[in-house]
Amino acid sequence: MKAVVFHEHGDTRVLRVEDLPQPTPGPTEVVLKVHACGINRLDIYSRAGRTKIAPMPHISGSEVAGEIVAVGDTVRGLTVGQAVAVAPYLFCGQCEFCRSGEEAICLKGDIVGLGSQGGYAEYMLAPASSIVPLPEGVDAGSAAAVGLAAITAWHMLTKKAPLQPGQDILIQAGGSGVGSAAIQIAKLAGARVITTVGNEEKRAKALELGADDVINYREHDFFQEVRRLTNKRGVDVVFEHIGPETWEKSVACLARGGRLVTCGATTGNESKVNIWNLFAKEQTLLGSYGGTRQDLADVLKLVARLKFLPVVDSTYPLERVGEAQQRLERRESFGKLIVTPSV
Repeated sequence: MKAVVFHEHGDTRVLRVEDLPQPTPGPTEVVLKVHACGINRLDIYSRAGRTKIAPMPHISGSEVAGEIVAVGDTVRGLTVGQAVAVAPYLFCGQCEFCRSGEEAICLKGDIVGLGSQGGYAEYMLAPASSIVPLPEGVDAGSAAAVGLAAITAWHMLTKKAPLQPGQDILIQAGGSGVGSAAIQIAKLAGARVITTVGNEEKRAKALELGADDVINYREHDFFQEVRRLTNKRGVDVVFEHIGPETWEKSVACLARGGRLVTCGATTGNESKVNIWNLFAKEQTLLGSYGGTRQDLADVLKLVARLKFLPVVDSTYPLERVGEAQQRLERRESFGKLIVTPSV
């Protein structure tokens, strides 16, 4: 099979298309023919050496959808030819967090494409326990577009910092995969959505998705704009995933009793917090790592019912994965970039 691999850390020049043996399933595993795989910043971090990965040569790719072509001897309920997606947060099923339904923070957890080989390949091995069947009417490209980013946003805004109708939310980077998903989820909850983007083209697209107010952060101070739009009150929820570049102003955008929920640290891992404001205004800071199999199933149902639109910027063959990653690094995309290993 053909796969995109890297043998050393570095920029996109370390990515190579190579021929590798097609995997065979163990007793509790399945093999997928990969029809679509989303591209994430996690893939860039892995390639650059920022995150721990499986031994090299390594195959990235966490948002995988396709067709089952082989099943292990003990696998039940899954069949060859079935259209499925892979829940990206791998779990042990036995620790205290798994038993409470919090698979994403499993004590022995992993993410597809980190400690295991991912979906930048024509075929991929996956645990049967992580397979989610696709609802009728949902294709692989749509499933890959929601496989990690959208379920993370869903987990953040339905479980960690659930929105109420009429509340105000600031969503950072509304043109990103997770940000574009958050806009739709927040609107489904009945919230007023304020979001930030980096250019006027993205501003128009964010408005099309349902955002009420869109701030071009290259032209305006988003903190001052949020104060203006909320009559100095601030927002009930801030949806963060940028890190130090926006953190202090994001916290400052919170209203009294407001909640900031974050799932990322694109611009670095450390920032400052005004502790006095935190307790005096009874604000809350929340971390959210990812989503569960149930989160993926819930989002796929919304896609099938046309309640949620997978936002795909563009698709690429395996040979152009490096080009796609560069587009993501330059913040040029709106929504998801998708690799199509098999057509």
